[in-house]
Amino acid sequence: MRIFKLKRLVQLMLVGVSCGSAVSTFAFADDEGKGEPPAKPAAAAKIEAPAPLTERERWMLDRMEQLEKRVAELESRSNAPAAPAGAASSSQSGSLSPAASAAVASATGVTPAPTAAEANANVIPAEKVLASVSPQALEKGKSGAAKAPATEPFAFADFTWLTGNARTKESPMDTKFFTPEIRADVDYIYDFNHPKDNTISGSSEVFRANEVQVTQLGVGGDFHYDNVRARLMTQFGLYSQTTPRNDASPSRGQWNLDNAYRYISEAYGGYHFNALHGINVDAGIFMSYIGLFSYYQFDNWAYQPSYVSSNTPWFFNGVRVQIFPTEHLKIEPWFTNGWQSYGRFNSRPGLGVQFLWRPNGWLSVLGNQYALGEDALNTPGRVRYHTDDSIQIKYFDNPERFLDKAAFSLTGDMGCEHGGGVSCAGNSKKGPKQSFLGYMIYNRLWFDRDKYGLTIGGGQINNPGRYLVLLPPINGATAASGTPYFTENPGSRRSL
Repeated sequence: MRIFKLKRLVQLMLVGVSCGSAVSTFAFADDEGKGEPPAKPAAAAKIEAPAPLTERERWMLDRMEQLEKRVAELESRSNAPAAPAGAASSSQSGSLSPAASAAVASATGVTPAPTAAEANANVIPAEKVLASVSPQALEKGKSGAAKAPATEPFAFADFTWLTGNARTKESPMDTKFFTPEIRADVDYIYDFNHPKDNTISGSSEVFRANEVQVTQLGVGGDFHYDNVRARLMTQFGLYSQTTPRNDASPSRGQWNLDNAYRYISEAYGGYHFNALHGINVDAGIFMSYIGLFSYYQFDNWAYQPSYVSSNTPWFFNGVRVQIFPTEHLKIEPWFTNGWQSYGRFNSRPGLGVQFLWRPNGWLSVLGNQYALGEDALNTPGRVRYHTDDSIQIKYFDNPERFLDKAAFSLTGDMGCEHGGGVSCAGNSKKGPKQSFLGYMIYNRLWFDRDKYGLTIGGGQINNPGRYLVLLPPINGATAASGTPYFTENPGSRRSL
């Protein structure tokens, strides 16, 4: 009975909107088209001039129009063939809620128009009409169409030209849950110094000269299921020895942290939140990108970067939060155990933040800030600060030319330590100057649709105190053991 009344109400509303023209034609037309008046002129006059709609009736009419639009959307998404107009009103009314059924019936226009006397009798309170609509239709009706998802950060352009970014654009083994990744870094390095025992020191990328060596064999990839995310990458080869020996933190406390993490370059798990343009929270070992270049040489413009990059952290062990306010900007706070360390050097963790801004496809601005960490082994109170800032610009891009692309990068680093017998400002009563100043600049050219590349560049550092310079592996020395042949005492100077 309610469905019948609602149908009559909708029909009256549609008649009111059309100013009663259809009803008048039906009431006065005859076989000869003379338009003679009916037997009851008073009733006809009443139909020709219906009473104006009340505010509630107008609201009801607007609501029905919204429902009609919603039903039309649902019908357009359906894969079933469209039914005839007459059949639609009967078949849909059995499957839809009463209000939606009334909207379908009014859209087909196959039922007779109601009289004015029925109008007031069929007025249903608004709360009853809303209650008769299914919850899904009501919720979606509030917003109209479904809200478009936020655009993916940095997906508006191709950034594989950047140093530090992988050049791969797709993975043939990608699945819904896992994107596998295999990296093989095998090299032959020629050293003009011709070391007698083939050892190269001072670098965190190359370690042996005039030999074929496996720097890294990495197997892993990215896990992704709904909003859960994780990444694992192994490091077999020289990296499994050279990276842990540069970290002195495992010598503090028990358990061999260097052996525990020796064969892992990345290992973290996290969660993605659908807020702004995305928020990721990850915990574990992750890449830092301080010094611009990537830990993986395949991603870089040059195999051996300047020592500005070699002497700054490749990774952190801690927690990061990646916040994407827009598709052009990333803000990434860090809470870490220390400066490229598996554990803490003293009792205080390190804090940092990264800002990455890419307003278009040819410009990338990166800023890394690190502070408050006590990163000198067993020297509490010596606090480290560091800023690393880079800009990369692609100034030429024409795939039709043999020289098809060109770009350059500029990086500047400054840092210092204070307390624990050293000073940032300079030699003073607090101790000798302990600071770091460096820069590097590179220019990259691509040829024949990116098949070939040429990089020219370099950098310079000044590091009084040598607190960031990597210790040479003299007689098996490590960052924890030190060596008398290359002291890292405050006041010692190192320029490269």
